[in-house]
Order: sequence, then structure tokens, then C-alpha cells
Amino acid sequence: MINKIRTAEEAVAGIKDGATIMVAGFLGTGTPEILIDALVKKGVKHLTIIANDGGLPAAVTGTTDRGVAKLLSAGMVDHIIASHVGMNPIIGKGMNDGTLQCTLVPQGTLAEKIRAAGAGLGGVLTPTGVGTIIQTGEKVSTGEREISISDKKEVINIDGKDYLLEKPLHADFAFCRASICDAYGNFSCTKATKNFNHVMAMAADTVILASEKIVEVGEADVDTFTTAGVYVKYLVGGEKPWQI
Repeated sequence: MINKIRTAEEAVAGIKDGATIMVAGFLGTGTPEILIDALVKKGVKHLTIIANDGGLPAAVTGTTDRGVAKLLSAGMVDHIIASHVGMNPIIGKGMNDGTLQCTLVPQGTLAEKIRAAGAGLGGVLTPTGVGTIIQTGEKVSTGEREISISDKKEVINIDGKDYLLEKPLHADFAFCRASICDAYGNFSCTKATKNFNHVMAMAADTVILASEKIVEVGEADVDTFTTAGVYVKYLVGGEKPWQI
């Protein structure tokens, strides 16, 4: 069996400037912090980040940045594709001064676009966003400049109802987090940490998994695991226990 276990630094060594990276989690819950820390240390630039949100800045947590906020604070991100960015003022500032592109996607649509990539689908049809700037792609004013937050979408009418064609979202890398995994990479997540971990593990060329616990193959009941290890390229142990 191939040895997939690496240090966090080894696991992110192949990530270069300009990469597109999916980062699982929901406002830091279920986010692989040790992988993000290693990437910040590596110092790559011009990243496109696909995530639910912009993470939590230190001003909100009262301690340190959480999740994607670490990458944003380090100036490593050129483009973020997310559903909720209001908790991180760095994103708003970057949009205003033109240093950061932000594409907003409704949360359910974001999950479906990622799932579509993993399932090999050409896209998904959704009524969410019909008749809004999500459909038209028109620019909006921030008071300081006009910015685009969405591409124009194709509208398809089925049985008299309009739907937007949302194309798949794929990434070069996915950072996922598990509560437990085996040495092959089969993994599961606890409670709210599930969020985007499963769908992102299916939608990237290289999946790097950080886990609280790694066991030998066969040591845990197969029903423990919810996501197959075939998707996972590298395993990193030592992720801290889940915290809100």
C-alpha cells in the first residue's frame, strides 16, 4: 500500500503560485488549520480560494485568524469564490481598492457546483438567483468603484420555469479535515465539521487531508468512514480537536 502520510510542509510542497485551492469548513469549523498554517509558511501568492466563507479574523475571534482569514491576511489570495464574506473586512477592503476579486455564490449553489465537478456533471440547474445580479452579472457600486461579483449565467426554461445553469467548480487542490481516518485515507468528520469536506474531496486534482487521528487499515469499523480514501493523495496527522 502506498504511504500517504506526510508532514504538513511536505503535503503542501507542490502548491505553486496561481493555484486554485478548495478549503473545507464553515467559519473555521471543519477547516484544516495545520494545512493552512503550512501554506502561509510556504508563502505562495496569487491563489484562487474556493470556500464557504472568508474565515474569521483575529478581531472577531479575539485571538488569532481562523481558516481562510490566515491566507487573506498574508496577502496570498487574488480571487475568492465564496458564499459569505461579511465576517472578514479584508475582503471588502480588497474589493474596494481593486486588489481582490470576489465571486459570490449562494451557499447551496456553491455546494452543488462543487458536487457537480466531483460527479463529472456538466453543471446544475437552480432557480436561486433568477432575476438578480447573480443571473445578469452586472456590476455593482461599492461607493468607491464598480465591481463584478458574478459572471452572467445562461437561463434555461423547463416546463415554464426559469433556471440558471451553474457550471462545475473544480480545483487543483482541496484541503480537507477529518476527525478520524485510516492510513489509506478513508475518513469521517464529526457533527458540524462535515460541511464541505465530502464534496470538496471529490472535486480536486490533489486532495490533502488533515486528521485528528490516523489509524491502521482495518483497525476501525468500515462503517466509521463516510468518504473513500481513493480521493486522498496525502494524509497529515495532528490536526487539533474541533473547536467552534
